Amino acid sequence: MKMKKQISGKTVLSILQLAGVLLLAACAVPPQALKVQEIPVFPSPPDEARFIYERTLYSSADVVKEDKNAGLKRLLTGEVKTGEGLGKPYGVAVYHGRVYVSDTALRTVAVFDIPGQRFFSIGDGDIGKLVMPMGLDVDGKGNLYVVDSRAKLVQVYDQDGKHLRTLLDGGKWFSRPSGIAVDAEGSRIYVVDTGGVSSDEHRVRVFDAQSGKHLLDIGKRGSAAGELNLPRDVTIGRDGLLYVVDGGNFRVQVYRPDGTFVRMFGGIGRQGGQFSRPKEAASGPDGNVYIVDSAFGNFQIFTPEGALLLSVGSRSEKDGMAKYMLPSGIAIDGDGRVYMVDQYFRKVDIYRPAKLAAEAGFTVKKETVVKK
Repeated sequence: MKMKKQISGKTVLSILQLAGVLLLAACAVPPQALKVQEIPVFPSPPDEARFIYERTLYSSADVVKEDKNAGLKRLLTGEVKTGEGLGKPYGVAVYHGRVYVSDTALRTVAVFDIPGQRFFSIGDGDIGKLVMPMGLDVDGKGNLYVVDSRAKLVQVYDQDGKHLRTLLDGGKWFSRPSGIAVDAEGSRIYVVDTGGVSSDEHRVRVFDAQSGKHLLDIGKRGSAAGELNLPRDVTIGRDGLLYVVDGGNFRVQVYRPDGTFVRMFGGIGRQGGQFSRPKEAASGPDGNVYIVDSAFGNFQIFTPEGALLLSVGSRSEKDGMAKYMLPSGIAIDGDGRVYMVDQYFRKVDIYRPAKLAAEAGFTVKKETVVKK
């Protein structure tokens, strides 16, 4: 009869240590096998980069500072960092790194305060309640103007979400409002009425941003120069002109603030500088005009005269950096950063001008000032 050999505690410890080493070795990947995902730049090398993909916002977890204990718990348990996400985002506006995203499913505007490291919602209270927020814009003071497409009105809030006033209530002004632009002084708003197949109300309506008084209309339904068919959005250029996304005519039309037609560019097609399903527009501090195309899965950058400069992003059925299935909204901050919404992937991608340092601009964390 053989006796069972006793294993000492020291031997057990050695075995466990050896197992740990083998486990680490099994998990280790040779340096040559590591696949580093390159950060997208536009245009791609060897051309000089003009824009660099910087980050993506999916939920509050992407901006809210995490508690140290929560971070340690995730490290030990393997839990994934989660937060309040987006339902069906549409439009976007930005003011000094504070990103406002309209959400037609959640019926709110989500606010990603990047420098302030906080997240909150606008439009879910009793006052200034939103039903279907779509187009957004901010004035020079950071006040937020929201088109409610279903309620057919405009709600105005300060940058912290306090409701200031309701404009154009009563539903008599619009058929199907979608986009909006406000001048820096907060004196005029330009609201795009997309209309519909059976409606002739395809135009941009202009109002006093304080009183809501109707001032004039720009455009009428048609395909001739200056006429609109299913317009989607409007932006005010650095030159003071209005750039209107004329969706049904697959072009951008340019007007003076008094409604005088200036020029147009674009056209239907699949080549650069053409459009298939143009959605929203934005103007940057560089003076250029940025147009989102949902079918192309990108945004195109044009000079004010309509010359194509660059295309950014591509269509994809799989989410990723600079990949889009259903892009919609676009906005540009004063530092030149570009913010683009994708409805399908429920995200906001951020691009940084190549000449702007990563630690520069409005997304830098606010430092707490201690008063003496």
